[in-house]
Amino acid sequence: MVFKKLFFGTAGMPHSTSPPSTLHAISRLRELGLDGMELEFVHSINLTEQSAALVRAAAERNEINLTCHGSYYINLNSVDKAIVGASRSRIIQAAKIASLAGAVSVTFHAAFYLKDSPKSVFDKVKKEMERILLEMKSKNINITLRPETTGKATQFGSLEELLDLSSELDNVLPCIDFSHLHARSNGKMNSYEEFREILEKSEKALGKDFLKNMHCHVSGIKYSEKGERNHLILEESDFKYKELLRAMKEFDCRGIVVCESPNIEDDALLLQKTFAEI
Repeated sequence: MVFKKLFFGTAGMPHSTSPPSTLHAISRLRELGLDGMELEFVHSINLTEQSAALVRAAAERNEINLTCHGSYYINLNSVDKAIVGASRSRIIQAAKIASLAGAVSVTFHAAFYLKDSPKSVFDKVKKEMERILLEMKSKNINITLRPETTGKATQFGSLEELLDLSSELDNVLPCIDFSHLHARSNGKMNSYEEFREILEKSEKALGKDFLKNMHCHVSGIKYSEKGERNHLILEESDFKYKELLRAMKEFDCRGIVVCESPNIEDDALLLQKTFAEI
């Protein structure tokens, strides 16, 4: 898939949505002048097959691009086979409903290293992803899976791991959370040159079309030597979003930028305005 431009949206419904519902959120986004929303299935899937069809129609009518964030309760590297099985099921169910709602991709945090080596965790995650993809194909679920770059060194999900995984599996691409990479590196990955390096690595691994089909996350972020602690408002953090957007414009990045700041619509609009002015 190739997008026409870079679109900006919110992680979940804008706070100003009234009354709060996914359908009202879509019309509110259009009122705000934003172009995207990530369906948040992080604690539970809050749409049925019937309501997903209504969301799809509303999104198409309002020209809102939808993505999805799957469950927080996923660990494809658990020592407990029941947890791994439940993790696969949660990813597949989120993919099914998100696809019915018209979302183009579903992201999730794939695994924790626990006491295992990164190489063995990579192999385990790849094996489980292959099982997920086979089941999705058997059920005619058509949506891109997007393992997310993670904010802590204890979590599977470095940029390099996800680029390698995506190179080896069809219908799998990274969701690059630039703020997570900043936190994971304890304050690095936060300059124009480093953002260019991220995009160059991604393009080299996955081709130019990947940069025309992005699903990425941006927010302010608080971190320690152990990595991510919590999201912050952009202007209250040290994240250099202007330099990121400058690099993204240089590389003609397209797709959907999802803002995860606490003030989601305000920072999404800030990102959109800043990008337009570069």
